[in-house]
Amino acid sequence: MIWIIGGTKEARLLIKEIKGLNNYIVTAATESSKEFLDSSNVYIGRLSYDEMVSFTEQNHIKLIVDLSHPYAKVVTDNAKRVAKDKGIDYVRYVRKKSLLDSKAICLNSYEESYDYLKNIKGTVFFTTGSKNIDEFEKVRGNNRFIYRILPALESIEECKKNEVSIKDIVAILGPFSKVFNKIMFSEYNADYVVMKDSGKEGGTLNKIQACNELNIIPIIIGRDEEKGIDNLEEIVSLIENYK
Repeated sequence: MIWIIGGTKEARLLIKEIKGLNNYIVTAATESSKEFLDSSNVYIGRLSYDEMVSFTEQNHIKLIVDLSHPYAKVVTDNAKRVAKDKGIDYVRYVRKKSLLDSKAICLNSYEESYDYLKNIKGTVFFTTGSKNIDEFEKVRGNNRFIYRILPALESIEECKKNEVSIKDIVAILGPFSKVFNKIMFSEYNADYVVMKDSGKEGGTLNKIQACNELNIIPIIIGRDEEKGIDNLEEIVSLIENYK
């Protein structure tokens, strides 16, 4: 059995391409992800290392295809460790990094972004999801922080838990065009837009272009270099021909 670690646009595209196969199981972290996966072989839930080990044993996994988000580092690290410990083949799909604009503030980690945001004044529009809202709120001060999140219950609950005002929540499914981003950033009078380098697939370039045309400062949280395959068709071929 092949285990596809999903949760991304590429995972959804991959499932469409291999729809005729029945030798795989795809996992996603949340229930909201399930509606985008056109497959009956879906398992929902976040897995720790030990749970991954049990999962591979119970499902007789011979190959792990990791299409998790570029910033889901814990997931990838654990999957690689399981593959090594259990002698399972492992393949990582890697999104190409964006060609970043010289006007952008490029930071190496979330920790660096917290330090940077402590010293700014103005309205900050976050496009990084709901996962790190608790840490961002700690450095908000008197600034206005607006969070664009998925329209999913767990994301709304994260905002509620951190006492984010309703007027500062934008719950909508992306990715978005440059034009759409411009309208939204302008409507909220953003001075800064915080984003991850999620590549073309995650709409990073559209966000940067929208910022440039509005004279908004983009703050980009970078990611580590990864080794893997950056061609989805190659992944499809690998799965179709895996013995």
